[in-house]
Amino acid sequence: MFRFKLISSLLGLLMLPLLVACNDGSKNPKISDPSAADAEMLTVYKSPTCGCCKKWIGHLEAEGFAASVEHPANLDAIKDRYRIANNLRSCHTAVSTQGYVFEGHIPARYIHQFLANPPADAMGLTVPAMPVGSPGMEVGDKFMPYQILLMKKDGSTEVFASVGSMAQQYQPLQQPEAQP
Repeated sequence: MFRFKLISSLLGLLMLPLLVACNDGSKNPKISDPSAADAEMLTVYKSPTCGCCKKWIGHLEAEGFAASVEHPANLDAIKDRYRIANNLRSCHTAVSTQGYVFEGHIPARYIHQFLANPPADAMGLTVPAMPVGSPGMEVGDKFMPYQILLMKKDGSTEVFASVGSMAQQYQPLQQPEAQP
């Protein structure tokens, strides 16, 4: 009996560092790259277990954004608060410091484009569902063309961009030429 308790205690002590290392701290927000003072900050609301969301956040960070990650108990309540219609929803919701909403697997280049010149009646952008090949949803070389929709404050939408290839979503934005 003593031997069993001793072995159990030793195993418990050996497992403790593993349990601490596996804790994702989901009760506390995570902030990516706090040294990136110039980076646009997005608060990303997602499930703590969603792998594609983590990959999308990695894509954002690689493209110059900083992310504060929240794991709300009720993700639908967040989507309701930001008035995201059911047919426009995806697995995560990001909100800019200006209050614009970015729903789903939107390529970072289009978020940059939107934030550089947001339409007056805009709420944000969405990629409904989870298109294969979009940032965070990569599966080998598989790709499903998709549209990025502009969500307007009146509840309507219009096409902001059509993404026809995997390469297109990673191309740098064209800068307007300077006028002499």
